[in-house]
Amino acid sequence: MRLILLGPPGAGKGTQALRLVAKYGIVQLSTGDMLRAAVQAGTPVGRQAQEIMSSGGLVPDEVVVGIVGQRIAEPDARKGFILDGFPRTVPQAIALDRMLEERGLALDAVIELRVDEAALMRRIETRIAQMQARGEPLRADDNAEVLHNRLKTYRAQTEPLVAYYRDQGALRSVDGMAPIADVAAAIDRALPDETSRSLQSRQPEGLKKKVQPSA
Repeated sequence: MRLILLGPPGAGKGTQALRLVAKYGIVQLSTGDMLRAAVQAGTPVGRQAQEIMSSGGLVPDEVVVGIVGQRIAEPDARKGFILDGFPRTVPQAIALDRMLEERGLALDAVIELRVDEAALMRRIETRIAQMQARGEPLRADDNAEVLHNRLKTYRAQTEPLVAYYRDQGALRSVDGMAPIADVAAAIDRALPDETSRSLQSRQPEGLKKKVQPSA
């Protein structure tokens, strides 16, 4: 199973990703972790990324996709993966699609966690007030202004992916404001039936057919 979880900061992607990892035996792939691992391992794309970062530049999409490609070829990712933090833009999504196609792979689904931004802001403000009342230290992201800026960035850069994947027929939208257990159940229902059957059959990788998401 190959998945992407979409949603703004605070939508609960991390919580749902951990549940999917445990349930389906797939891996959660963070682009930040993959980038650091490639640099540390001294792979060709890792060395390229290190040179760019050392000069203060941004790692280009094709380098990040190359690192993702190396990571998904490792044994623990062969059963499937959830991409965390990538793609963030439509050009990155196009590059990812190209790389997967070259490997004879395809995404099984892109799950969008729909949320109410005003409710998210109220939620973090309530949490901050409760933590302060208990005398607990605040985390760096427990800040309404920080969340507002992150939501603004999400709308500008990442939200267009919703339309991109909807046009491909890969998008599945669920209510991210529901209780955690209800969100989890909705995600399970949104996963294509073909994915569940392929997981249960446990065919050798070379015999599995490329799964295309249903409309």
